[in-house]
Amino acid sequence: MWKDLIEFTKAVFSLQRDTQQNKDDIKKCERNIEILQQDVKDIRKEFSKLTVIVERLAFEIQRVSDRETTEREKMVLQLENEMLKFERRLPSGKK
Repeated sequence: MWKDLIEFTKAVFSLQRDTQQNKDDIKKCERNIEILQQDVKDIRKEFSKLTVIVERLAFEIQRVSDRETTEREKMVLQLENEMLKFERRLPSGKK
């Protein structure tokens, strides 16, 4: 009987120690979760900023492409005009 009482008391103290350790572990995990949640928020902010930058770059690239297209079209028209002017200067070959 005393042996059973001693074993029971040891089991209670062991459970108490394990419970306290579990509580401490849970607190550590909760702190880690809070830190991770803040890290996720920070990453989302950075990602949002990065998204805005990429959108601006895409817009600027499109603008540059449009300008280049316009410049090429102007150059083609100028070349055609110069060719037409040159053709008018040539004497007619029907003499």
